[in-house]
This record gives sequence, C-alpha cells and structure tokens, in this order.
Amino acid sequence: MKLLSFIVRRKILVGLSVFLILLLGGYAIINLDKELMPVVKMDGGYVDITTEDMSASEIERTITTPLEAKIQSIDGVEDVNSTTSIGRISLDVTIEEGRGDEVFKEVETTVNSTSSEMKGIDQIDAGQYGSNQSYEFFMDVSGGDMKEMTTFAKDILEPRLEELPEVRDVSLSGTLENEVEIAFDREEIQKAQLDITQVIGIIQESNSEATLGQFSEDGSNSTLRWNSQVTGIEDLQDIEIPSPSGMITLDKVADISLQPLESSSFVWKNGTKDFVFVQVGRAADVTQIEMADAIRAEIDHIRDENLLNGFELNEIVAQADYVQESIDGVTSNILIGGIIAIVILLLFLRNVRATLIVGISIPTSVLLTFVAMALFDYSLNILTLIGLGLGIGMMVDSSIVILESIYRKKEQGIPAFDAVIAGTKEVAGAVLASMLTTIVVFLPIGLLGGDMGQFMIMLSTVVAITLVSSVVISFTLIPSLSEKFLKLRKHKVERKQGPLQRGYRRLTGWVVKKKRNSFIIITTFLLLFAGSIFLVPKIPMTIMPDMYNRYNEILIEVEPGLSETQKTALIDEMHTRLSNIQDVETDYMMDEGNSLYTIINMTKGEDITREQAEINEDIFDALRGLKEDYPVNSVQGSMSSGGGYPVQVTLKGEEFERLQALSEEFSEKLADIDGIVEVQHSMQNTSSQQEVVLDEKALEDTSISQSQIKQLIQQSFLTTEIGELTIDEENVPINVTWNDASKPENRSELMDMEIHTADGEKTLSDFVSFQNVETPNEIKHTDGERFVTISADIKDRDLGAINRDVQKLMNDFDTPEGYDITAAGDLEQQQELMQQMLMVLGIAIFLVYLVMAVQFNHLVHPLIVMSVIPVTVIGVIVGLFITGQDLSLMSGMGVVMLIGIVLNNAILLIDRTNQLRREGYSVEEALLEAGQNRLRPIFMTTLTTVGGMLPLALASGSAGNYQAPMATAIISGLLFATFITLLLVPAVYALFSRKKKKLGQEEAKQEQAIL
Repeated sequence: MKLLSFIVRRKILVGLSVFLILLLGGYAIINLDKELMPVVKMDGGYVDITTEDMSASEIERTITTPLEAKIQSIDGVEDVNSTTSIGRISLDVTIEEGRGDEVFKEVETTVNSTSSEMKGIDQIDAGQYGSNQSYEFFMDVSGGDMKEMTTFAKDILEPRLEELPEVRDVSLSGTLENEVEIAFDREEIQKAQLDITQVIGIIQESNSEATLGQFSEDGSNSTLRWNSQVTGIEDLQDIEIPSPSGMITLDKVADISLQPLESSSFVWKNGTKDFVFVQVGRAADVTQIEMADAIRAEIDHIRDENLLNGFELNEIVAQADYVQESIDGVTSNILIGGIIAIVILLLFLRNVRATLIVGISIPTSVLLTFVAMALFDYSLNILTLIGLGLGIGMMVDSSIVILESIYRKKEQGIPAFDAVIAGTKEVAGAVLASMLTTIVVFLPIGLLGGDMGQFMIMLSTVVAITLVSSVVISFTLIPSLSEKFLKLRKHKVERKQGPLQRGYRRLTGWVVKKKRNSFIIITTFLLLFAGSIFLVPKIPMTIMPDMYNRYNEILIEVEPGLSETQKTALIDEMHTRLSNIQDVETDYMMDEGNSLYTIINMTKGEDITREQAEINEDIFDALRGLKEDYPVNSVQGSMSSGGGYPVQVTLKGEEFERLQALSEEFSEKLADIDGIVEVQHSMQNTSSQQEVVLDEKALEDTSISQSQIKQLIQQSFLTTEIGELTIDEENVPINVTWNDASKPENRSELMDMEIHTADGEKTLSDFVSFQNVETPNEIKHTDGERFVTISADIKDRDLGAINRDVQKLMNDFDTPEGYDITAAGDLEQQQELMQQMLMVLGIAIFLVYLVMAVQFNHLVHPLIVMSVIPVTVIGVIVGLFITGQDLSLMSGMGVVMLIGIVLNNAILLIDRTNQLRREGYSVEEALLEAGQNRLRPIFMTTLTTVGGMLPLALASGSAGNYQAPMATAIISGLLFATFITLLLVPAVYALFSRKKKKLGQEEAKQEQAIL
C-alpha cells in the first residue's frame, strides 16, 4: 500500500491530474465526431449490373455464370450469391474476415475487366458494405414550374451547396432534361433507297472531332484536329446524305426536334414527379450535425435573397436530426441517472461531504472516458452513448465501496490518514476483482461474427473504459479527498444498528444455523429458476429492436416488366392510401426497377396524435392490400435488422422443375403458420416471351442469311443514343428512332414487314414464326449453384415464436435425396446469434470464475459467488415479461453484462467473510458479521446502478428502443439478484464450508500478497 500512501500525501499531484483530465476531456467532447451509427466497413461487397432487356435465363448463361466463376477464383472470397432478373444482376460477395478492403479492390478489377468482354452490359455499380451512407441530407424543390425549378436547382442550389466545405457533392434527380430526337420515316428511307445503318453512321461522322496527326513546321510541332461538331438542330437538319438519286438532307427522311425526357425522374413525391429531388453527401472529417447546420444556414441565405420565386424548398430527411435527438436523449438520461445516484448516496450516508466526494468522481470519470474514446478514435453515436449511459450507474460502485469503507473506519475512531489507508486496503482486492469480473465478460464479445459483432465490441469497449476510468478515480481522488474533506457529524466508536440490519442478521442467522435451512433456501431458488424458464416462450424475440423516429422505409416489389403507365397508376394508389392514414405527412417513392423504395415521413412534436408502432401497422395493412388489384408481389420493411424479409428459407437442388414443385408445396404449408404473411418464392413468377423460330428452308431458297433477318427485326425497334449536342451550354443526348407511323405496334405489323430478295419483295412471315416461351423472372445462385428462396413477412407475432414454428415445419418437411432446405435471412441470423450468445455467455462465466479463483486462491469460493447467476436469469426473464420488452441482441448483451455486475456484491460479501475467518471468526460468525459490514455498500451500489440506468429503461425516441431492453434486463436482474444474494450466498457458503475452522496462515499470507 506504499503507492496508496504516496497518492494520499501528494494531493496537489492528484488535484492537478484531475484538472488535466477536465481540460483533455472537455477538448475530446468538442472534437469527437457525432453520428447516428458508427462507420463500420464490413467484410463483403455488392455488384449491381444493369443489362439490356434480356431474359433472366439468357443473362444467367451469358453474364452471371462466367462472372461468378471469375469472382470465386479470387483468393479471400468466401461466398458469392447472385440474383439474376430481367435486365439486372445483383451479386453479394462475402470476403474473408479482415481482408475486406484488399480483396474487394480485386473483385472490382475482375468485374470491370471481365464485363468489358461481355455484350449487353449497360452499367456496373459496385461497393463495399458498411454502415456509412452515401447521402445523409435530402431535400426537394417543389410547387412550381419545372423549368424554373430545374434552373434554380442547377444554377443556384447545387453550386452554392457544393461550395460549402462540409459538403462532398450534391446529386439532383427529376430535373427537366431534354433530348434531340431524330425520328426516321420508313417510307421516305425506302423511297430514297437508303440503309438506316449507313444513315446513322453518316450522322455520327458529321458530329465528331478527332486528332488526325502531327507535323513539324519551323521547328515546332503542330497538331492537326478534325472538328465537324454540329452546333444546333438546324445543323443536324442540313446534314447531307448520299443516295442513288443524289445528295439529300437529313430533314427529308426524318423529323428532328428537341423533346423532354420522360424517364429523367425516378422519384415521386405524394404521387407526382413535378419536383426536383436533392441528395447531399458529407465531406470527410465533418460530422452529420456540422453538415446539416451549414446547409440550413446556406438555405436561409438563399431565402433571404428571395431566390425562391413561386416554388418551395423542403427538407425530407436529415440524419443529423436523429443524431442530435439521440445525443440529447442519452445525454439527458446520463445526467438524470447521475443525479439519481447522488440522491441515493445522500439518503444512505446522510453526509453532504461524502456525497460531494462521490459526486465529483462522476464527471471526472466521464471525462476520463471521453479522453480514452478519443484515443480509440470512437465517435459519439448511439452505441457509445448507450455504453456510457450503462457505465454511469456502475462507475460510482467502486467509489462508493471505498468511501463507505473509509467512512466506517472513521466512525470506529481511527485517525484520518490511517482510516483512509485501512479502509481502502480492506476493500481493494474486492474492488479490483469486481472490476475485472465485469470487464472480462466483454472479452468473448469479440467472438460475435458479422456487423453486429463489430457494433457490440464498440459498445463493450466503452463500458470497459468507463469502469477502468472509475476505478482509477476511486483509488486516487476518493482517498485524497477523504482524509481531510470527509467529516463525521459525530465521532463515535460503534454505530447503532438499524431495524433493517437487525432483521437481516436474524434471517441470516437462521439460514446458516443449520445446513438443512441452507438447503431449503437453495432448493427454493432452484425451483424458481426452473419455473421462470417456462416464461421464455412468452417473451417476444427479435434480432435488434426497431428504431422509432417518426420515419419509415418500405420496399414494394412489383412484377417485372411493368410499363410507365402501370407504375404511375400503382404509385397514385399508394399515395392515396398513405395519405388517408392519420399522422402520415409525406411519401416519397423511388423507382428501382422491379421494386419501389418508399420513404414515409410522419408528424413530429406537437402534431403527433398516434404512436409510430400503430402507424407502421396501418401502413403495412394499406400497402399489402394492393396485391388484390395491382401487380405487387410483396411489401416489406427496409429498416428491420436484416434489411429484408424476416422469414427466409432456401431450397437447393439440381432439377429446376422439381425445385419449383417443392417450393410451391413448402410455401403453402408456410402460409398456414399463424403470423406469417406475404409468402412468396423466387420461382413463382415467370414471363411470357416470344422466341423467333427460323424457317431454314425458306432462307436457303432465297439466299437470305440469319444475320439479315436479325438485323431487320432489331432495326424495327430502333432506339439508340448516337452522340451529344450542346444547347445553351448543356450537353443534350441525340437519340434515333422511327416515327410513330413506322414502328410496328403489334406482332402482325412486324410479320408484314417487307424484305428485299432476289425473287422480289417478301414479308418477314415468310421466313420466321414465333413461339411462346415461359422463363423465370428471377434466378438465384449460391456459389454457382441454383437455389430457390421462400420468403415471408411476419405480423402480430415476434420473430422468436415464428422461428420455432418454421424450424418445426422444416424438420417435418420431406425433401428428396439431393435436395436441401435451410434457414436464411433473419431466421438464420437469429439462430446464429443465439448460438454465439450462448457461447459468449459460457466463456464469460469461465473467465469470471478464473478471475475469482485467482482472487480467492480457492476453487470452491468462486462457485459460491457464481451461484447467484441462475437467480439473475430469473430476474431478467420476469423483468422482460412484465415490461413487454423484446429478448434481442441488446437485452442479451444486458444479460452478459449483468453476470459481471451481480457478482460484485457476492465478491464483497465473500471477501469480507474470508477476512474475518482469517481473524479467527467461525463460519457462522464470519457470515453474520460480513453481512452487517457489507449490507450498506451492497444496497448503495445496487440502487445507484439501478438509479443510473432507470432513465435508459424508461427512455423513448430513436435511441430509446435500443437502450430500454438492455437497461431493463440489467435493472430487473440486478434488483432480484441483490436481495437474493444476501440469503443465497451465505446459504451456499455455509453448506460447503467446514464450520468452526478459520483460514490457514498460508492462505492469509497469499491473500496479503494479492492485496
């Protein structure tokens, strides 16, 4: 204890160190990034490929399968899953842990090099999975003339926002875009005896620039350039085209005009496209709040300059608002929790100075935690703030135990300096052991896989940092202040026992008097534990709690190949249904091909009349009702933990037809499970296609080649971009097509098209016929093997209950040899997480045992302490059941944390019991005296921990649903376990200890060495 004596005597050093912590902590708070969720790069990526309008089967054969083979051959790639649909491929790549950045670069290179050799690919979008978002601030310009709004968005809003240092880039969608359309007249082309391919080539040559060469003149080099770019529509009209009858201008065979692009917008607001959608990305090293503040300030300047004439500029979603709400909510909860803890201290100690000492230690410990977070490069986000909030209640535990021990020594009349040293020394071992048992439970958290594991590691680290900070403060600041500042109201040798202490002494005396009494207590609690297990199926289960922030994201999958008219009609109906729901303000829908991504904003503040959970239910009911009359396949939430269907089952096998039959059979049985809705499988939708069948004999008789027939059919549906034209300093695409009179409207008109042959004019029907072919709309692969996904959503039941029923159905489902059925999606994730959490729990228990075995130098005493763990589970189960909180990853984390917390009280009790036995007390005497000595600090630490976490358990808002399950598990388990510990630990200790025997001298020496 020389170090402790040095610290107590060097109060100036301690004071200056605390001042330094205050300075560094304040600086850290100001400079820590503030964000909703931490930026985490995951070991995986995606590749989205847009192709020409080809069938899923053709894309699978020509693009998906070869590309998968190339990606699978890359070192570090573990799994490749693909979904091929009409005109689109989505690849999910799982990469070996820790090699995400390195391997994904190679994946991107491979995809780009391989796809360059493939025909039919229009666009490739690849990226690495992570928790960060490309854009985090969304606005719209609406309520006015589209031309004026487009001009404002392009010329004022976009450049002014991009000039802000906090903004990375601005993306505009829905602006009024134009194209130059060259619509050929088929009759005029035929009259002039022109070939459409040659005409297009001449237009491209007439609108080109190129470097032709270089020559030397007078000792200098000059570059020879060709520039025949057209500068307007008139130039296009005047392009000369050679024909058998001489040169003719382009306007003789085509209509050339400037047309608005109908497909330029993919976003609807409240059912209309007449607005501009604005997305703003954040610059590096800038927080979401800083970016939002800068954007709002600039928008205020724009309004002050009266630049919004006849239209509105509205915010849609700003992630910064949710960040600020979460930070404010958790911060207020921390402050309230700290105040509650201080009030509890004052009530127990009835000493203002003692309360002030602990009160000073709280902000000092918190600021020291912020310093450590800055060193770890952590940000202020939901997870770190929750970890800090959980640590608030626990961080005063060590300070309370040391202060109470010093206070008791002073009450016994020991001189101030000696009381500080003796009081700290008496509980030092227990405090260190308690800290270590709480921290070591977090070590196995690193074994949790996936992105959830990375999030939980961050949360656990913050809690561990908080506890270490609090112990450092409790061994430095508390003893230093306690010597002079801590005063007793009245000096007395022995403190009179209160009624609670007297009652507890009598009850403990009965428990330890006879071993059968101890056995009765132990048996009672074992029966309670067994009974509580039957409550587990009645507790809702999920992976992660929902985040309620008056905002929702819905994904509506539609049937492939919908026309623009069909989508518009569907979106109008969706808006009508959503606008009829009370508390729904606005809706935004984004066209993503075969799905509609929908953002729904709800009323906020004083306008709120209903809870979000109720609104969400009405939204899903309204949108799911669309399936009866509209081409909608499914409706699913995009903000759930898995980001897709909560129920997913995969069926693998060789034969396509057999897979389809098995999928239909399983889907029917799955739909019968209570709570299952929106059942579908990836093979249930097929598309009807017309396949060209050539008449080989007719082709041979007329010497017509297959390529000529193919070219004729392709040219009949001519629509292609052949260049650009600059109009008013804006690049406008040039598209060629047939005019309306020249386009075949149906199969009959196509078959009547004429073909020049040696035998005269013939029609296309003389050489080809069409046959109807049904092809799958969607084909899924895992590592190159075809499989079917059976998906479903859930309603009115939790995922855990559904999981049990689905698992039973899978076990009972008869699959032929060579076919395999497994869980996927949220079901698979929940099963894996439950297994991992059980493994984490088991390892945490062993590590706790290891720490205590070293502390007590005994193999049995740790088991006595750990006897409270089953009792803790009783409290957690009952607490979650009564409050209706979900059993999720967050509440599971609470259980793991609780193991370390609840053992602290038992360690205090056993540690003091062993000390007394070394002094000559019998087992019974030692247990009774230890109970009297430790009753007050046990109640104080428990109630301050509960008080500190109570605001988190009662919290609402976006972060409330994350905090509440964990805090509820800790509070209910801790309260129940504390009261039971005071009886169960003495009972187990008495049952497994030999009475009347004190600990040996050797054990005493070893204990002194540990201390």
